[in-house]
Amino acid sequence: MVYYFTSNVADSPAVIYVGKDKFENADLKPCQFHADNLSSAHVYLRLKPDQEWDKLPAGLIEDCAQLTKANSIEGNKKDNVTVIYTPWSNLLKNASMATGQVSFKDQKKTRTILVATRLNQTINRLMKTRTVASADGLFADKEKHLSELRAKAREKAKEARKEEERLMKERREEKYKREHAYEDLMNDEEEGGGKRSNQDGWDDDDFM
Repeated sequence: MVYYFTSNVADSPAVIYVGKDKFENADLKPCQFHADNLSSAHVYLRLKPDQEWDKLPAGLIEDCAQLTKANSIEGNKKDNVTVIYTPWSNLLKNASMATGQVSFKDQKKTRTILVATRLNQTINRLMKTRTVASADGLFADKEKHLSELRAKAREKAKEARKEEERLMKERREEKYKREHAYEDLMNDEEEGGGKRSNQDGWDDDDFM
């Protein structure tokens, strides 16, 4: 089973989810939160396309950290629990590691937050938003999310092509104007009467 929570502390709602146990957690993704040196469920935050994992709102980080502490049997009873978070792509997995064990490809791509104590007000607020889905439902939800991201990427690429075509058209028009500026000037003079007269009224061609 997978538990979904909604955090409304940031400008727009954020989806947080967690597996019922460490085995289900192994298949979840994107930004992961877990209690340092304690057995705990791993909490995951779904990042929006414009979100960076290391620039998350403080309130949203606090919500994820509180859920992580609350979902640790040992950590839930303790104060001053350190919670580590990192992008899912930075997690290191190999065959020798136990299920639920966490290691990192790059230690510099991790951040920590100290949870001084459990905030029941925060946990209760999040629990009111909790929904439950099966692991299959998580897979379907993941595929739907990826499909939406692909659709947005295609739309963005389409807009980029349109902008590129517009700029190319402008460049062609500017190039044409530069290359034909002299011809346009001569045409304007011819349309204006061709020959010029001096101040006395006779044409230059009449002077012999």
